[in-house]
Amino acid sequence: MSAVINKSAPVRFAICGVGHIGRRHASLVARQAEAQLVALIDVRSELEADLAAEFPGVPFFNSLEDYLAHGPAADVLTVATPNGLHAPQAVAGLRHGLHVVIEKPIALRKTDAELIVHTALQTGRLVFGVMQNRYSPPATWLKQVYDEGRLGQVFLVQLNCFWNRDARYYRPGSWKGTQALDGGTLFTQFSHFVDLLYWVFGDIANISARFQDFTHAGITDFEDSGLVTFDLVRGGSGTLSYSTAVWDRNLESSLTVVAERGSLKIGGQYLDKVEYCHLQDYTLPTLPPTNPANDYGPYQGSAANHVQVIENVVDTVQNRSFATTNALEGLKVVEIIERIYALRQ
Repeated sequence: MSAVINKSAPVRFAICGVGHIGRRHASLVARQAEAQLVALIDVRSELEADLAAEFPGVPFFNSLEDYLAHGPAADVLTVATPNGLHAPQAVAGLRHGLHVVIEKPIALRKTDAELIVHTALQTGRLVFGVMQNRYSPPATWLKQVYDEGRLGQVFLVQLNCFWNRDARYYRPGSWKGTQALDGGTLFTQFSHFVDLLYWVFGDIANISARFQDFTHAGITDFEDSGLVTFDLVRGGSGTLSYSTAVWDRNLESSLTVVAERGSLKIGGQYLDKVEYCHLQDYTLPTLPPTNPANDYGPYQGSAANHVQVIENVVDTVQNRSFATTNALEGLKVVEIIERIYALRQ
């Protein structure tokens, strides 16, 4: 299915799962000068006509198995299917010699994420987890400030995620809201923010948590809200407060840091602006503008940085860069969420 990469040739992508986010991946690949969309894969055959009109000349396959057996050669398989399918489909792609891009989360269990990592090592292929919040200018700035030691000792980190996910989102018969394919609110809605916490501040320990289901009884198999407290392994403590029970529309995502040398807060619906910065001997620079999220609909605004994800995949496969979110980091996010959810039982 794959061939040795010719650095002058475009990187060929097959997209598995062509829902809202999968179609976004396909559109970005089609627009990328150094990438080529070679196949679309989805179990919903009714999508074929629309996809043929949107992506003329790109063949459609009803299953990953059919594509791997009969489809055109590719370099990268993008997995944008329901969460519970990510791990087996990623492993199948790796075993066929493809690099793999996996939408968040890379798996719903640590053991499955470990299988992805081990298979990537065995096959010599790359795995990219899609954690595009890292490309947000405020998030990149926070990482730089932390790494430069400008905060000194971190005392407290507070992460708030207050969104709306109601019956308009959890439709009957959908995979969303099911334990087997969705996995839970932290996996589907807020794994990006768990990743940001880990990316900047490192691992957490001494976790305690409370979970509530305020408005989703009979709609989902799991909680809609949680209060999580923890210690940072590197020092300091933190809280994660999250909910999808906000009425009508998203309220905010915010990250506040209280530290030895000052305080800061990143806010907005998608951590897209610096709301407060008061650090010792430091002036906040002008940050690049955040990518607009308007074309992602009411539930997909956090996906505004997918273009950088695709660019990083192309650059890494062409040996010009390295994966900004690798399989080990994706595994760690799954492991942290799994530790939190273990407290539900």
